[in-house]
Amino acid sequence: MPDGTAARHVALLRGVNVGGRHRLPMTELRAMFESLGCTDVITYVQSGNVVFSHPAPPTALEMTEAIRRTFGLSSSVVRRDGRSLAGVVAANPFPGVDPVTLHVGFMERGPGPEAGRDLDPDLRAPERFVLCGSEVYLHLPDGMARAKLPPLLDRRLPGPVTYRNWNTVTKLLELSGGSANPLHPGS
Repeated sequence: MPDGTAARHVALLRGVNVGGRHRLPMTELRAMFESLGCTDVITYVQSGNVVFSHPAPPTALEMTEAIRRTFGLSSSVVRRDGRSLAGVVAANPFPGVDPVTLHVGFMERGPGPEAGRDLDPDLRAPERFVLCGSEVYLHLPDGMARAKLPPLLDRRLPGPVTYRNWNTVTKLLELSGGSANPLHPGS
C-alpha cells in the first residue's frame, strides 16, 4: 500500500523479456528500484512495467544507467507519474475501438511538430496512428505482432519508443493511483 507521502510513478522499460531475449527477473528489478530509494515498488506483467513511490524520483537516465550497471542490459526507460498517465488515457484519439487493437508508444520527449509533418497517418492503413505530445497512439486492427507501423515509426521518431497495449496502460493508471474512463474521455 502506498505510504501517501510520495508521488506514484511508472517506469516503462523498453525491450525486456521479449521473445526470450533481454531476460530481466521482476523480483530483481524491484530490488534495484528499492536500491534507488523507491518505495512501494510493484511490477506489472513481465515486460518491464514498474510502479513506485518516490518524492523526487530518479530520472529516466538514472534508471537506465542503474539497469545497465545491475543487469548488463541496455534498456531505455520512460517515466510517467499517475497524473500524466491519466492524461494519456483521457487523450485517447480512438474512442470506441476494440481496446485489444489499441496501443500507446511512450517517448521520453515529444518529437516536435516537424516530426509529425512528414508522417502520413494513413501510411499503413488500416493501421493508424496519432502523435500527441510524447505519446503515439496506435490503432492496429490485426494486432501488434503483425503490425508494420511500429517499426516504421521507430525509425522516424526521435529517440526510443516503448509500446504498451491499452489494457496495460489502464492497469498502470490504476496501480499509480490515477483514474479515468479509459475508452470515453470526458465521461
